[in-house]
Amino acid sequence: MSQIRHALTVKREDDFAKWYQEVISAADLAEESGVRGCMVIKPWGYGIWERIQRLMDDRIKAAGVQNCYFPLFIPLANFTREAEHVEGFAKEMAVVTHHRLISDGKGGLIPDPAAKLEEPLVVRPTSETIIGDAMARWIQSWRDLPMLTNQWANVVRWEMRTRMFLRTSEFLWQEGHTAHENREQALEETHRALEMYRACAEDDLALPVIAGEKPENERFPGAVETWSIEAMMQDGKALQAGTSHYLGTNFAHAAGIQFQDREGAQQFCHTTSWGVSTRLIGGVIMTHGDDDGLRVPPAIAPQQIVIIPMLREAPEDGELIAYCAELRVALAGQIALGEKVRVLLDTKPGKAAAKRWDWVRKGAPIIIEVGPRDMAEGKIALLRRDQLWNTANGKPAFTYPAQTDFVPEAGALVEAIQSALYEEARNRRDANITRGVTEWPAVADHFEKGGKYPGWVEVEWAKPTGAALDAVVEKLKALKLTIRNVPRGVEPATGACIFTGAPATERILVARAY
Repeated sequence: MSQIRHALTVKREDDFAKWYQEVISAADLAEESGVRGCMVIKPWGYGIWERIQRLMDDRIKAAGVQNCYFPLFIPLANFTREAEHVEGFAKEMAVVTHHRLISDGKGGLIPDPAAKLEEPLVVRPTSETIIGDAMARWIQSWRDLPMLTNQWANVVRWEMRTRMFLRTSEFLWQEGHTAHENREQALEETHRALEMYRACAEDDLALPVIAGEKPENERFPGAVETWSIEAMMQDGKALQAGTSHYLGTNFAHAAGIQFQDREGAQQFCHTTSWGVSTRLIGGVIMTHGDDDGLRVPPAIAPQQIVIIPMLREAPEDGELIAYCAELRVALAGQIALGEKVRVLLDTKPGKAAAKRWDWVRKGAPIIIEVGPRDMAEGKIALLRRDQLWNTANGKPAFTYPAQTDFVPEAGALVEAIQSALYEEARNRRDANITRGVTEWPAVADHFEKGGKYPGWVEVEWAKPTGAALDAVVEKLKALKLTIRNVPRGVEPATGACIFTGAPATERILVARAY
């Protein structure tokens, strides 16, 4: 097999940001659209999103949540009813003010002054307000509760600094919105959604995360509590990978979501919202990618196995393609991760080595090459994307199993790659969380002198609020740091608050973040 290497031009260690952009291009995931902050998601990238969507949607429906759809345009009045919410999104809102264009007399177009809307329409940044309106119509009695809805949609938040998948002006997501009789039921739903996100991230994306509550200053606008899953990227920065919010009765008061309770009295519903987005693909890139491109966890790979026949533009090519087609059918009948294995036979023109490296950069979990000699001997040349190189000789780590031996073991290999990617990422994350820091100067030193990728630091704090919290935020901001969350299930705080000196009540994670 040809050993020509087609690596990326930028290594992670040299320039992580440029490496990230090159992976997106080299893996054929997405491209700039010509509209600032918006991207075209290409078939391989969208295929990954479809897999995430499919797996997440199954989990959503298993919880009894029903999908629906709400308009892209939201009357501005809906936002002005909820002051804290609108303040949180005001700087990011795209607004439609006219419904028609006319010629400017110079060969261009301008909004028609006569077509100005009576009320501006906001392009959906999130849907609490418009879904709240619908819930106010749909909910009359306690018998209508809980109301569990979700929509898959696009949203627009006019970002000033954009980066594909991580922060774009338009992105794709799902947003769950639910209404409940009381606080306890709403909080149960908030935590159910959080656990769903944790399980999907870890089981499907092989993305180890830490679930916990956000501090007061990081709450979703208008929420009573915000919970998140936080993932560590290879450069040590944190990525907020999903959020779940308990909204109390704030949005119910604003939208008039009331019900007649079991005693006949009128009550306001307790509501929740929760969502994940195409940002998850950015997280997959920065967690699993290497200096040769992307590595896609098999559960979300559009194709788990790619077969490349070594064609020679000769009459015998037909026999080789037929042989590989039979291999594809045999492999597609195997089961991995609860589904049939997804297998692609790549018969596009071109040299096998060049096509191999295209699939390496895209991150296909298993790449198989078959030549005439392999066919004659009943063997295949197999390459695991997660174990690409032979460390002894620096060459691609091909193995050459018999086809009859490999086919029944293919599902197990797919599952082994999924587990290996998760374990690698989890071990890296755990090795880069520093604990036991008890003084602020030590935190500052850690991030200023701890190398290029200092990771996260766990510290204890007293959960300050008001002006005291503002002072903490400013101190962190000076070092470009943020509080990620208060991890669930950790040891209780035992010392003093690293910021105020008061008795600590919680442990928090501090990090630089995307």
